[in-house]
Amino acid sequence: MANKKRRPRNRPAAGTPRAARSTPAAAPRTSGQGSSGRREKKELARAAREAERKRQARSATIRRAAVFSVAGLAAFGTLWWLQRAASPRPIPQAAVQAASAAGCTTPARPLADAPGGHLGSGEAHTYDQHPATSGPHHQRVPNVYTQPVPETQAVHTMEHAGILVYYRSDGEGALPTDVVDSLAQVVEGARNTVLAPYDALPDGVSLAVATWNELQTCPGSITAGQADSVTQGFIDAFVCTGIAPEPKASAEC
Repeated sequence: MANKKRRPRNRPAAGTPRAARSTPAAAPRTSGQGSSGRREKKELARAAREAERKRQARSATIRRAAVFSVAGLAAFGTLWWLQRAASPRPIPQAAVQAASAAGCTTPARPLADAPGGHLGSGEAHTYDQHPATSGPHHQRVPNVYTQPVPETQAVHTMEHAGILVYYRSDGEGALPTDVVDSLAQVVEGARNTVLAPYDALPDGVSLAVATWNELQTCPGSITAGQADSVTQGFIDAFVCTGIAPEPKASAEC
């Protein structure tokens, strides 16, 4: 029986790697797939930039709001500080001692509730307390006088935390001239303070120092040095302070 001839197999050339023999070639990427990927990356980058822009805008808005808030608080605080009136201060010890030696009263509030209000032009008012330290009053501010001042004007001065230094100028208990002259020098050197005669002072009182709802009185036996000390101490304690309703309304405060 004749032998059949075998056909030779197509074997790979020697040295060819096994993987290369069996792994099929990858299909090439189409141009459409590449364009889609690039567009997606651009969209992501654009979205990231927009998000960062918005974040920075929010941060800038917050910073501006903080700056404006701080500036507003600072302005308000400055205005409040400028408008704020000081509280009454303690009367100096030298004035306390002089008042005690001269037989003066201590400063006291005549009324539990001090009324106020402005009177119309030509309108009169009668006070229950003499000298008056509060109540309805005219708006004209007096200066230093050698004649009695309208009491409604004097009370207006007190409303603005001014000081009225009253003295008896005539009759029994009149304050000696040397005391009055010495007081005039004290008042001339003080702010928002008036010296004027007031002959309707209560019996036994020759000197009265007053501000809004605060009054200190002294007898006629007071010396010039004592009167100066008492008056200066009262001024130091009360002038231009919050004891009065409108302490910042005076140009002298």
